[in-house]
Amino acid sequence: MGAHEIQAPLPGVFYRRPSPDQDEYVAIGDVVTPDTTIGLVEIMKQYAEIKAGAAGKIMSFEVQAEDIIGPGDVIAVLETDS
Repeated sequence: MGAHEIQAPLPGVFYRRPSPDQDEYVAIGDVVTPDTTIGLVEIMKQYAEIKAGAAGKIMSFEVQAEDIIGPGDVIAVLETDS
């Protein structure tokens, strides 16, 4: 088993759900593909999706919803097969 760190592509505010009244994109324990959206980063009212980037299971989130993140910050960790 390996690990894959999902890193922030840009600075901004991290969101785990598409809007306040909707469910989170993913939860700890969920199985994801490389194209699975795990959250959003908002900067100056523009939103960018954050993709898992690898196949695996969400093991942890390293930041909380609505935390301010910077480029390269680890957002979540996946357990991978490789």
